[in-house]
Amino acid sequence: MKIVLLDGHTINPGDLSWKKLADLCDEFVVYERTPTELVQERIGDCDVLMTSKCFITRELMEHAPNLKYIGVTATGYNNIDIEAARDLGIAVTNIPAYSTESVAQHTIALMLELTNRTGLHNDSVQAGDWTNAEDFCYWKTPMFLLNGKSLGIVGYGSIGRRVARIAEALGMTVNVYSKDRQAAVTSDIVSLHCPLTAENTKMINADFIEEMKPGAFLINTARGGLIDEEALAAAVRSGRLAGAAMDVLSAEPAAADNPLLGVDNIIITPHIAWTPQEMRQLIIDILADNLVDWQAGGTLNRVEL
Repeated sequence: MKIVLLDGHTINPGDLSWKKLADLCDEFVVYERTPTELVQERIGDCDVLMTSKCFITRELMEHAPNLKYIGVTATGYNNIDIEAARDLGIAVTNIPAYSTESVAQHTIALMLELTNRTGLHNDSVQAGDWTNAEDFCYWKTPMFLLNGKSLGIVGYGSIGRRVARIAEALGMTVNVYSKDRQAAVTSDIVSLHCPLTAENTKMINADFIEEMKPGAFLINTARGGLIDEEALAAAVRSGRLAGAAMDVLSAEPAAADNPLLGVDNIIITPHIAWTPQEMRQLIIDILADNLVDWQAGGTLNRVEL
């Protein structure tokens, strides 16, 4: 059996081992990245294909004579033509709910950065501002106490629930969008944890923002397409919202003209919430478990229409 992994770099840039997968096949080929024009050539005669972001179309599958299995190396699988895979008898699996703890942790990190601005103040100190200060302390922006504040959670799956538990431990009141939309939208902080669908694309638009509490914060560690980025940038620039923090954008890598870039009080990290080494090792482990189960006739983490 031959396994080809088209985009292995983000999972394992060199700090982990592929041995668990390599031991399952006769030939294991890993490409760090694969541009669209090389996908078909690199699939070649493989039996098992693994990828996170490469688009695998019906045409590509039809030109892969030995392809029997596609292992998506992430939770989302919108880059795979699932209907075509079903028609062609190709099994597709994914990696569900592996990153709950790390995404929840990153959400709280963004929340704390918005409210305490530790990075801003460190930069100020390193630039000599404290050395030259007249007082023993100073602040570049007001602090925002989380205890006693409210958090609205949009998307109450495993990540949303974990964020809720941490927020409650910080003394916050949690309002769940699916249970009380008004309370969630008008919370001091709104955090997104829902999947991106055709129905909720750009749900955070000018109308949604107008319903939010003046001076609220917005956090997005879900999908960039949930936000109308022009509307959000305008809301933060005008002061309608106090700030926003996100780990995802509508196009990734970030487009140079993305309206959120360069806006004061908007914090952006490069889609890193899922990347602690422990999480990336778990991806490799689950990829192997999924494949072993499929070889035995099972349906572990099988994606169905």
